[in-house]
Amino acid sequence: MKATRWFNHPGMRALLALGLVLALGCLAHADGAFFRWSTHRDMLRQVSVGGILACGMTLVIITGGIDLAVGSVLGFCAVLFAQLAVHRGWPVGAVVLVVLLAGAAAGTASGALVARLRVQPFIATLAMMVFARGLAKWWSGGQKISSAVQKADGTYVYVDLPAIFQWLDARLLGGNVAAVTLVFFACLGLSWVVLAKLRYGRYLYATGGNEEAARYAGVPIARAKLLAYGLSGLFAAVAGICQAVQEQQGDPEAGSTYELTAIAIAVIGGNSLAGGRGGVGLTLLGALTIGYLEKILSINAVAESNRLMLTGVIIVAAVLLQRRRAG
Repeated sequence: MKATRWFNHPGMRALLALGLVLALGCLAHADGAFFRWSTHRDMLRQVSVGGILACGMTLVIITGGIDLAVGSVLGFCAVLFAQLAVHRGWPVGAVVLVVLLAGAAAGTASGALVARLRVQPFIATLAMMVFARGLAKWWSGGQKISSAVQKADGTYVYVDLPAIFQWLDARLLGGNVAAVTLVFFACLGLSWVVLAKLRYGRYLYATGGNEEAARYAGVPIARAKLLAYGLSGLFAAVAGICQAVQEQQGDPEAGSTYELTAIAIAVIGGNSLAGGRGGVGLTLLGALTIGYLEKILSINAVAESNRLMLTGVIIVAAVLLQRRRAG
């Protein structure tokens, strides 16, 4: 009975999944590559953008919703960041502020459709996903925004990238930790504060647990949803900045299918798609599980197509485990 209760706890299941993946890494270590710190450092760097998106996705999922637009919002924010910082030469502070506001506005728009107009989250965020991707392509003219700037005569001149590109792409603490990984952990910390320390965190859980009961209890349902989707858009903007820095350009196609990665991280960690349960601690476990799984498959030269199929199988397994617990 105790063993059953232990397994029914989502955090314990997530730890078990992570342990199994780590055990797989120890067995398929690719001539010792898995035991080098550089492998773990690179894994954290690679999963950080998806992890940042998953922080916002977790808040939305706790309300019982879903946000399919985060990948497209990331792409638009990456383009906007690169154009303002590189091509127009805006001050770094102003660029970051504008990009964060743009991401938060996109998320809030999705939240307004869900909370005010009562559109289903799937439909509302699907519409925003298409709109934001189109906006990214329109804003960029369908081209990648790089350090090559076109002059009036049609020729190109290469300009130096702003210092923020070096800051966010740097390796800190003696080269042992990527700056983007620290940004990921900062986003985890902000999400934890919202959920664990603020009144609105309790509102998010109440909304996802039983929206009708929460409404009768005086919970501001609409404001809670607006907060969740707005923060999801904000985190997508942060991820867009990090993506542009890593790629050294703003790509209007950036972030394609990243919403699926964010959902996978949240669900594999143990956050319930039914809403009302979960937390960023589980999201961190999900990010580590996905990150290590992809890294192990990568260092063992497993084809990307097989990696994607395996991730899909794992998502289904995680959802089935949740349903078993609910039953």
